[in-house]
Amino acid sequence: MKKLTEGQKMFLSVMILFLIYAIIFIVFEDYDRVVLNPLDERVDWHLLFFSIIIMGVLIFLLHRYSQKMDERISREQAEKENMMRRELTQNIAHELKTPVASILGYSETILNNPDISEELKHQFIERTHTQAQRLTSLLQDISILNRIDYGSEMIEKEPVDLTKLINDTFLEVTPNLEKKQMTLTKHLPDKMQVNGNPSLLYSIFRNLFDNTINYAGEQTMIELSAVPIEGFWQFTFSDNGTGVPEEHLSRLFERFYRVDKGRSRAKGGTGLGLAIVKNAVQLHGGNISVQNRENGGLTFIFTIKK
Repeated sequence: MKKLTEGQKMFLSVMILFLIYAIIFIVFEDYDRVVLNPLDERVDWHLLFFSIIIMGVLIFLLHRYSQKMDERISREQAEKENMMRRELTQNIAHELKTPVASILGYSETILNNPDISEELKHQFIERTHTQAQRLTSLLQDISILNRIDYGSEMIEKEPVDLTKLINDTFLEVTPNLEKKQMTLTKHLPDKMQVNGNPSLLYSIFRNLFDNTINYAGEQTMIELSAVPIEGFWQFTFSDNGTGVPEEHLSRLFERFYRVDKGRSRAKGGTGLGLAIVKNAVQLHGGNISVQNRENGGLTFIFTIKK
């Protein structure tokens, strides 16, 4: 079923009010004419004809106004989307430039210096590989966001057990957690069934884990819990790490936004992880928010439709 535009909604709403008013007017006016103050039949027909003309003019003007409103809204949305695409293209170009330049620099050094020591050559190859991995991660994240932005209607959904998915994701990140002496406490139901896309649901929890591992600090405690609320599962994902300055909180979900740009790139972040989390949550009918904890650390609260 085609979704109504804002102008069409307004037009239908006003027409329904007109209809209700007309019914009430006809019923009571007819009673007034017949019982209380009878009028000549010819006068009644003239009034009716005049009312129909006025109604037709009002409907025509209202319809034109609703069309103009739709055109203005569409134009503003198109301008906003074009501006966002330009900014996104510039950000992508900027993010791609660093790893590409590094890969070219290291490879050219190796090719142009055949007498370079094996130790230094191996070091350059390792750095090239690291930058190639970062480039791969960036392209994967861009691909995920493109799927959500431009192909959300084509994303297939199926029954997913979120408890199993979260446990499997935890096993994947366990080595990284142990490396930083971080611990995870889970309070999850035995089985949380949702209708969703397994890949995007995995991206939600994997990116939250990765974000915490990269920026919360060593020996951090992570707590993940879920409770059912009115057709949704509500998740709380929190840590007792370093937290984020208050002025940055509202922008954490923006694409390519970094609290500390140098530190983020050094840790291999793409700047898209939390943007993917937000878009994937919204695609599954939920919302997400973030706040600082009183004693330090961050708390993400989000919902996923059952």
